[in-house]
Amino acid sequence: MTLSDEDLRQIWTDTSVIACIGASPNPARPSHYVSQYLRGRGYRVIPVNPGQAGAQMFGETVVATIADLPAEVEMIDVFRNSAHVAGVVEAALTHLPALRTIWTQLGVRDDEAAAKARARGIRVVQNRCPMIEIPRLFGPGSL
Repeated sequence: MTLSDEDLRQIWTDTSVIACIGASPNPARPSHYVSQYLRGRGYRVIPVNPGQAGAQMFGETVVATIADLPAEVEMIDVFRNSAHVAGVVEAALTHLPALRTIWTQLGVRDDEAAAKARARGIRVVQNRCPMIEIPRLFGPGSL
């Protein structure tokens, strides 16, 4: 299922709290600079990385697992290998009552997990990057 540009605009307009699954403290890693980009546009980005739990990143305390995230997380942005998406989606569906969107980064896709999330009313965007989509949808320097 492909979402329209209007659907994608609505996702970014309606979202305020995002969990970065696979957040890295390394500024050269996409999970780091994409999260910084989102934070710079006013989103609260909560990092998830078991090896960094308790550290500070993006102005937030890193949590170890999805189960440790606050209930108000509305979107997860997945920076994990496609083989891990099913487990990430299962944990998110179980532990995040406010979840409305699952976003997977470029090269990350699991159609079965996406179908499971969609069956629960969750919007799913796969194989896309916010740093590409937000300027394309709203114009450079937007949001």
